[in-house]
Amino acid sequence: MPEPETEVLPYLTEGLPGTGGELKQTPEDFIVEEITVYAPSGAGDHLFLWVEKRDVSAQFLVKILSEQLRVDSREIGVAGLKDRCAITRQMVSVPAECEPLLEGFAFDGIRILKSTRHERKLKTGHLKGNRFTLLLKETSEKAFANAKAIQEKITEFGFPNFYGAQRMGRDNETLRMGMKLLKNEKVSAKYFRNKSLKRLALSAAQSCLFNRALSQRVSAKNLHTVQQGDIMQVCESGGLFVVEDVAAEQQRFDQRETVVTGPIFGPKMKQPADQVLEAETAILQEFSLEPAYFSRFKKLTPGARRPFLIWPKDLRISQTADGIQFDFTLPSGVYATMLLREFMKNETAAMTPGDSL
Repeated sequence: MPEPETEVLPYLTEGLPGTGGELKQTPEDFIVEEITVYAPSGAGDHLFLWVEKRDVSAQFLVKILSEQLRVDSREIGVAGLKDRCAITRQMVSVPAECEPLLEGFAFDGIRILKSTRHERKLKTGHLKGNRFTLLLKETSEKAFANAKAIQEKITEFGFPNFYGAQRMGRDNETLRMGMKLLKNEKVSAKYFRNKSLKRLALSAAQSCLFNRALSQRVSAKNLHTVQQGDIMQVCESGGLFVVEDVAAEQQRFDQRETVVTGPIFGPKMKQPADQVLEAETAILQEFSLEPAYFSRFKKLTPGARRPFLIWPKDLRISQTADGIQFDFTLPSGVYATMLLREFMKNETAAMTPGDSL
């Protein structure tokens, strides 16, 4: 089995000099606002809280809300995890019986900005995306000119939808445990006792395999070339289909009606065909894995397809007194750090812990 932790992911903007710089020197350098799928209705047995937190982790936010609002943490709903070293605004749901305690809520770094009733608990994934304002400091000479050149290319070609290194855990422990779980090898006891840790480990393994498939396409410089047997996703509906007519589907891809997808391996994943199937099968073999291994955890590793490319919305870059400011919007599940690494060309600085999903 290869050592994925030593792999350096390729750049789509290779050949364009980067900005260098440091990200997240202070929480004010990384501002994230969640874009909700729907607004709360105003009536129901749950409260949707619009919460702002500063330098507070997602897990700690739930813990404090649980303690001060006197509710079981399992009754608290969040749509997505948000960075610690950041200022983030997001929706959180709690049971409506917590309402009398809201007025007395006070905790340094957490503010409840608004509360509205709704019929149902907020579920994971119920968000459209995230709006970012990021400040890159201590950049290199000619950084702004370099950033503008990279912006032009990304606006036209998008950027690779890699999973961030933080997905793999500290020192890649989460990834290694996920691979061992898939192979039915001995793992730390906590990964069997704790379902959440097991889910994270298995997800890290799936993410690593996806990154390998995407890395191969970027390195081969055919990320924008539709291949026979590719699985395409319709951008508007999210529907998936296998490519049979390459010329027709290349035209739809070029018009951004569809996007090429990569594998999140599992029993329910839509299978590609032809050379794409061969390439994805070879990746499993490279890691000494078999498709059947994912069926051992059907509920945790059902499988899916993930777009290889993302085009950020409303990408704006401006020069400030402190550095370069980036404003953009990404769909849920996409890592802002994977966009910033294309600009920075500085792996250590870009791989900050945590990312808003």
